[in-house]
Amino acid sequence: MTTSSNNNRTIEKYLQGEMSPSEKFLFEAQLLINPGLRMEVRAQKKAYTLVRMYHRKKLKEELESVHQQIFSDPEKTIYQQHVYQLFKQEGI
Repeated sequence: MTTSSNNNRTIEKYLQGEMSPSEKFLFEAQLLINPGLRMEVRAQKKAYTLVRMYHRKKLKEELESVHQQIFSDPEKTIYQQHVYQLFKQEGI
């Protein structure tokens, strides 16, 4: 368990670009000779990608919900007009 936990921390440090040049050089040398480590790095990269995709999806859903709340409520007409004006001014 400790080795795997250490590997995860080391891989994270590598993927986040937080290693010194010498640490990175040694880690990349290990990647060349250790197929299991290469597989772990690929798996962790994939996990990061999936987490980012999930977060984007959730954020998009939240934004859509806010949009529906604001732009479907007749009582918020003045606010809606202000938002439209902002986008007109920016040329969007």
